[in-house]
Amino acid sequence: MVRTRPTLRPPALPFALPLAFACLAAPLVSTGLGAQPVVTPATPGARTSGSSAADTLRPFGTLREQAAQQQKWLELRMERTLPMLMRREGVDMWVVPMREYNEDPLFKAIVSPTTFSARRRTIYVFFDRGGAQGVERIALGGTSQGNVYKAVRAMKPVPAPAAGSRGNERQAELWGDDQWNVLKQVIEERKPKKIAINTSRIFAFSDGLSSGEKEGMLEALGPQWAAKVVNAEALAVDMIAARQPEEEAMFRELNRVAWEIISEAFSNKVITPGVTKADDVLWWMRQRVNDLGLGTWFQTSVEVQRQFGSPELVGVNPTILPGDVLHCDFGITALGLNTDTQHMAYVLKPGETDVPAGLKKVLLASNRLQDITVAELRPGRTGNEVLAAALKRMRDEKIDGTLYSHPIGLNGHGAGALIGLWDYQDGVPGRGDHKIIPGMWYSIELQATAPVPEWNNQLVRSAQEEDVIIDANGKVRWAFGRQTTFHLVR
Repeated sequence: MVRTRPTLRPPALPFALPLAFACLAAPLVSTGLGAQPVVTPATPGARTSGSSAADTLRPFGTLREQAAQQQKWLELRMERTLPMLMRREGVDMWVVPMREYNEDPLFKAIVSPTTFSARRRTIYVFFDRGGAQGVERIALGGTSQGNVYKAVRAMKPVPAPAAGSRGNERQAELWGDDQWNVLKQVIEERKPKKIAINTSRIFAFSDGLSSGEKEGMLEALGPQWAAKVVNAEALAVDMIAARQPEEEAMFRELNRVAWEIISEAFSNKVITPGVTKADDVLWWMRQRVNDLGLGTWFQTSVEVQRQFGSPELVGVNPTILPGDVLHCDFGITALGLNTDTQHMAYVLKPGETDVPAGLKKVLLASNRLQDITVAELRPGRTGNEVLAAALKRMRDEKIDGTLYSHPIGLNGHGAGALIGLWDYQDGVPGRGDHKIIPGMWYSIELQATAPVPEWNNQLVRSAQEEDVIIDANGKVRWAFGRQTTFHLVR
């Protein structure tokens, strides 16, 4: 790969390193905001020295190892993040009811990785007892989620089918409107000053309480307790957005694997100019993700720009030719976490050994816009404030670009403040007014457009996206790195 500036090489890990050891062997080494990690295209699944064939297909370990790691993250989220957010919002009780297959968006942030849906109806209750006593966690229905909650069941005995004697009776699960009566009892025993619920007209992440569940709950609670019910939009948003420091090493590895797949996809191992089509590349990427036992949260895209007198993309599924500029949008999912990456590539023409200088300048323009955005990304600011500050600096530097960055983590388009949308560059009402918090992650997504002299001054767009970590102290760093040179197809 041709380099336009010095690069730093992060410590390389064996592609198939099992999860339990990968977390220990991958120190959080910053690559620097201007550095590009060197990724050698590999063949995921290939046998490596000292590893089994099965291990090479498990870049993050077995499902059991992954679940153990996710369970630990859940426990830390409940111990650290939950009390802090409830006290910040001035809420002493938070009630989160949901039914099977109609789960609250908060669901993934508050349950074990081995729980895939609510159990019949589950009502999660969080009550802040104050001080060192912390937040009491109760599940009315469902399980304890690995002793994270106190699970409450009904008092109704259910005889065992075979024996029928009282000695073999089991406790029934809570069911129907009886659950609301149990909730009222829990509330009356604790006497909260405020009862937060998840309803919002702005944030989908804060609007998980369905109309039927809200109606049943308020009817059961009666006027006295219903009067204490409040919306707490920021509570649900930031509970989903907040990440633990212990998750950062794994997020770095997720991004490294994403880079590795892109690097191989944008090479002659996958692309034969004049033969390979854009869809061939994107489906190769999708298949590679599947073969590694990973997932994705959106359909991969591969697009082509070509010198032909128009700034528009080449039509649907073109054959890739020498001289083409390629672009991909790609994300992977593992351990409940998501990545989002956009990279650029160039297909060398016969006799070329490097990318035309004009194309390099377009990529450098988008790199500069990344620098600006990261510099303005600060906890305490709203997304709209970051957008306005970054776009002002962009225009002062005469960069023609667009900024549309978003949180990432448990969701691809994650909970938290939006920093622009491609079609809302004057700010995003509501969703852009939320404040950025320490300990969350962002996808820095943007594009810069510039004329390319070698293409008769045709406009070319460099669209890039890389994930960053805002650590607990508010410092921003690339999760793995950022692209500063084109991938080359020879």
